[in-house]
Amino acid sequence: MVTIRLARSGTKKRPFYRLVVTDARSPRGGRFLENIGTFDPAKDGVFTVKQDRLTYWTSKGARPSETVARLLKKSAKSAAKA
Repeated sequence: MVTIRLARSGTKKRPFYRLVVTDARSPRGGRFLENIGTFDPAKDGVFTVKQDRLTYWTSKGARPSETVARLLKKSAKSAAKA
């Protein structure tokens, strides 16, 4: 199964996450199919995503992890406000 999840990078105590499309069996920081966005909790939770690629992968059957689904929902809500 293909999932959309966060891959941790950055330094110790300064996390930075990449939003990646990967096989569910791959480790958290391991191989991925495509990088489609970023999440930086240190900068007030700045979340960016390539919407066209997210739509493409979800149409192909990729499922977001619980955390990614929550971030996407929060991002859509804040975009609707602005």
